[in-house]
Amino acid sequence: MFALIDCNNFYASCHRVFQPKLIHQPIVVLSNNDGCVISRSEEAKLAGIPMCAPAHQFQQVFEQKKIEVFSSNYQLYADMSNRVMSILSLYSPEQEIYSIDECFLKLTGFDHFDLKNYGKEIKSKIYQFTKLPVCVGIAPTKSLAKLANHIAKKFPEVHQGVYVIKTQEQIHKALKWLNIEDVWGIGRRMSRRLKLMDVNKALDFVQLKDEFIRKEFSIIGLRLKKDLLGESVLDLNITSEKKSIATTRSFEEYTSNFEYVKERVSTFAVSCAEKLRKQNSSCNLITVFIQTNNFDKSKPQYYRTISFHLPYESNSSITLSKFAIRAFEQIYKEGYEYKKAGVIVSGIISSNQKQLSLFEEENCHHPNLMKTIDLINKKFGGAKIKLASQDLNKTWKMRQNKLSPCYTTKWKDLLVVY
Repeated sequence: MFALIDCNNFYASCHRVFQPKLIHQPIVVLSNNDGCVISRSEEAKLAGIPMCAPAHQFQQVFEQKKIEVFSSNYQLYADMSNRVMSILSLYSPEQEIYSIDECFLKLTGFDHFDLKNYGKEIKSKIYQFTKLPVCVGIAPTKSLAKLANHIAKKFPEVHQGVYVIKTQEQIHKALKWLNIEDVWGIGRRMSRRLKLMDVNKALDFVQLKDEFIRKEFSIIGLRLKKDLLGESVLDLNITSEKKSIATTRSFEEYTSNFEYVKERVSTFAVSCAEKLRKQNSSCNLITVFIQTNNFDKSKPQYYRTISFHLPYESNSSITLSKFAIRAFEQIYKEGYEYKKAGVIVSGIISSNQKQLSLFEEENCHHPNLMKTIDLINKKFGGAKIKLASQDLNKTWKMRQNKLSPCYTTKWKDLLVVY
């Protein structure tokens, strides 16, 4: 059996933990630079605020309906997520942290447990120690656990936030109820194709012939069908290291300045290198992209991306910045006003497994130099030491006009009790 634990409206709920007056009040949380809505409380959903609503267009609606608006506070969310995942690790040794607010547990050897009560215990313990509301779905497979969680969340008064699927009758009833676009693993494009075939419910999908599914949707679609029917073919995916790391940013304003964009690309590459070093990894592929604002149809549009294979695995800021700049110089085109750029590193391996090259090798002093730079920057805060290709006076900072205190990760933001 598998359990899926999902925090309800996670970002919005994190703010309520430290501001109880916001309970039952509509809340929305905005994306980077306060761009659009990325999280809504149930009250905000009922008020008609759509997901991804542009904040500047809904400002008047927020005021009229007295909706509390917050900037994204990722430090707070990450810390609260770690607390939830730590609690969940006590309930099963086999754990897959699926996202910041979702976690799978594999319940091996729980045949004689009352799983409904076990789910309630998990839910109660998380609320006791974090005050975050969660829903728990338990079923024989990961796909059905996701479906059970969906049912628990959809009918909270009936199931008290916990739903267990065990029998074939329950599986059939759940599949008959679930819309095809809500099936875990079926994206927007695939659901459109299925609806054209008159496949509107999950039950319609599992009734398709295996040969047809394999031909139209590959082996992945066939595995999903088996998983939905109760045959566990999707096991926990326990991965400690990321497959790729990206640093992408929108510029404060449109720019056609070559040197400005080049400096940003260099800084993004340095950021990726720092993230690699934090997890003791190196990469062998770097991708750079630049683009205009594709939403502004009044301006000429341009988007280009390019990838470079490094001659050796590296996590050096110097090396990654050098290749990122070389890639940028190949794709930059004059006559356009750029709005965004990014650097993505992939082909990630452990730094302990780096392959040596006969003909080309990274400067042997880079590892110790990077270690020293990281220590100094950590001790004194911020990027005190930078590369010459970076702007020494520029510190990128998101627009966060509605930022709440961090509460749990900064001494100055700790709650004061009188």
